[in-house]
This record gives sequence, structure tokens and C-alpha cells, in this order.
Amino acid sequence: MDLTRSIVTSRAAEYREEEPLYSVEHEALDVFPAMFSEGRFGWRDAEWVVRWYYRRFLGEFPHDERQAVEDRFGDNDFETVRSVIDATVAADDPTAKVERLTDLEGVDVPVASAFLMFIDPESFVVVGEREWTVLFRADELERPFPDPPSGSEYVTYLDTCRQLADRFDCDLWTLYMALWRSWTVEYAEATR
Repeated sequence: MDLTRSIVTSRAAEYREEEPLYSVEHEALDVFPAMFSEGRFGWRDAEWVVRWYYRRFLGEFPHDERQAVEDRFGDNDFETVRSVIDATVAADDPTAKVERLTDLEGVDVPVASAFLMFIDPESFVVVGEREWTVLFRADELERPFPDPPSGSEYVTYLDTCRQLADRFDCDLWTLYMALWRSWTVEYAEATR
């Protein structure tokens, strides 16, 4: 599959029309960046990001695994979560941001990337097997999804996404929607 500007535009439009979580994601992207950057967030806001990462699969991610991660995140003290997010906002280097976030219980690189996207959606995008696989199949990434990706592998993915967003004249959120929807369409076609 080739990625083109028209494919990205049409898949993102399909995402907005078809994906059931779009409206709450859109609202979170409007509210969370300021809340996180200004330190005006509460426990439930941070917990929402962790839950969103797994629940966006709409039941396809094993419940026991999802619950275990959410429970581990719940073991963090809120002041620690606040301190880590504040330090993440202040850090300049993407790798340092990921490393800070993964110090939290229940936060691996993919969940850290979700935090980064909701902290600064203009600069960061979430990573997962679906998004990575679409880029790999489009020959935009050199190798299949590393499960789990390291911080440096996330930065490689992020750099690729930033280049594509520039090439297609779109923001990272639009690219994410197109990648997610492209995986859905490719997967649906492969299982027919």
C-alpha cells in the first residue's frame, strides 16, 4: 500500500465518520494539552490516557492484560505522576520525555507516546502495532513493529510521522487517524 496525500485525507475523514471514540478523542485533544502543560490535571485525566491507549481497540485487546496495566498505573502515587508529567513537559529531547514517562508503573513506550500526543499533539503521535504496520507496509519504516518498541525506535517512528505530515501537509493527529483507519481497512480486506 502506498501512502499519498489523498489516501491520508480520505482515511482521516473515514476515521471521523466511523470510529466511535473520535468525539471523545477530539475533545481530549482540545482540553488536555493546556491542562498537562499548565499542571491543571487530575488523577482521572492521567488515568484516562492510559485507559484510552488500550480501550481504543474496542475489546480486541485482551481484557486481563488491559486491566493489569491499568491496575499497575493505579499503583502510582498522584504526586509522582504529576512530577513526571511536569518534568516531561519541561524536557526538550523526545527520548528523555519517553524515558521520564516510562518511569511510571504501567507506562511502556507505546503508552508514553499516548501521553506525549495528549500533552503536545502538534509535536507527538501515538505508536502501536497498527500504526507502525501501516508505515512498514508502505515502505516508510524499515522493519516490522518491535514489540515493544524502545525509546529510540519510537523516535525513529516519530521522525517518520513528522516527515509524512510535512509531505502530506497535515498535522500528526490527522496522520494518526489515517494510519489507524488504513490498518482497519487493510485488516478487514485481509480477513474477507
